[in-house]
Amino acid sequence: MRGEGLSWGSLMVTGTRRIDLSRLAAALLRAERGNVATTFAIAFLPIIGFIGAAVDYSRANNARSAMQVALDSTALMLSKDAATLTPAQLTQKATAYFSAMYSHPEAQNVTIAAAYTASGSNGATVKLDGAGFIGTDFMKVVGFPQLPFNSSSTAAWGNTRLRVALALDNTGSMAANGKMTALKTAAKNLIDQLKGSARTPGDVYISVIPFAKDVNVDPANRNQGWLRWDQWDNQNGACSFGGYSSRNSCQSHGGSWTPGNHASWTGCVTDRDQNYDTNAAPPIGGTLASQFVTEQYADCPTALMPLSYDWSGLKARIDAMSPDGNTNQGIGMAWAWLSLAPAAPLNAPAEDANYAYKKVIILLSDGLNTQNRWYSNAAQIDARQALLCANAKAAGITVYAIQVNTTGDPTQAVMQNCASGPDKFFLLTNASQVISTFDSIGASLSKLRLAR
Repeated sequence: MRGEGLSWGSLMVTGTRRIDLSRLAAALLRAERGNVATTFAIAFLPIIGFIGAAVDYSRANNARSAMQVALDSTALMLSKDAATLTPAQLTQKATAYFSAMYSHPEAQNVTIAAAYTASGSNGATVKLDGAGFIGTDFMKVVGFPQLPFNSSSTAAWGNTRLRVALALDNTGSMAANGKMTALKTAAKNLIDQLKGSARTPGDVYISVIPFAKDVNVDPANRNQGWLRWDQWDNQNGACSFGGYSSRNSCQSHGGSWTPGNHASWTGCVTDRDQNYDTNAAPPIGGTLASQFVTEQYADCPTALMPLSYDWSGLKARIDAMSPDGNTNQGIGMAWAWLSLAPAAPLNAPAEDANYAYKKVIILLSDGLNTQNRWYSNAAQIDARQALLCANAKAAGITVYAIQVNTTGDPTQAVMQNCASGPDKFFLLTNASQVISTFDSIGASLSKLRLAR
């Protein structure tokens, strides 16, 4: 094209003046490169600063996270003997524990402070505060040569006291597959664990309730008013002429019945009258239904031990257990609950209003229910136990239920439902699991609460 107009590679502004577009584009490109370089140079330092800040912050956060872990562990260890240490000894031990666990070479000028409080809203506490800094690699370019960090940890204990009842199957089937041996080891380990979590006498109490069809409340209690003797007297005595072994048969044949001496009672009681068999109501004088039915049971287990912190005595009672007799989980559960109650028959120690109390039953059994006072049918016995467990949980008792199933029995719904939650029911298939299960329960019960 000629004159005013466009041609390839040039713009015709007038007929005689032409602008070369190729040269213009090259000039613009050169100018753009210069501007970009200038702009990038200006922006480079802030960009590096932001990237570097993220890197430096990540390093400081790693140092702080490691400090938190070390402080938590140190607080737990100090809590075991903090009450016996002077402030200087507390700081010295805190520093030694912390230094052994905290290895973070980038951290500089690390300091920790330890403080013990004997009583407060959370009970006794040990509080640790830690601080330090890292030298920055990038942020120093923008005027921040150091990046400080800090953390703290508090171990609290003593505002909650623990009462634990061990309802332990002592029936004949526990003799098989090493179950009784494992149970004794597990129960004694648990006692040691809970003993270790007690700071002062009374922080932790434990009762031991061996059970079979009956529970042994100790023959030394034969004169207690909460016992009833009508059934025992009917079955134990002498007829005025031979051949009759019960009061009914003797008297129906014209004989005279003389009840036996209660000193010969071996200590066993069977289930209370319904519905007292499903609650922890104290016995009422003159109301036979509320009292505890004595029985001369041939397979009477080892006598129970009420709540105690006589650790050696508790373990001795565990060692004395011997497997024999039929299974009545309900009576073991009932007496475990009664052992936690402040009234007769076992009179749990009075509670201090300055503390909260956590009450726990650990029920272990290896077999299906086979016999109680009224039934020899598992479904009927289970129904009574289900009511009992529901009532105990409604009263605030936490229930752990352990079924030791070494013979391929079905999972017991009554045990499963008795537990306070799915995480508190354990189905075990060999004896060795009894030990690890008790260990895990003990760790859960004795674990100190960390407040950060």
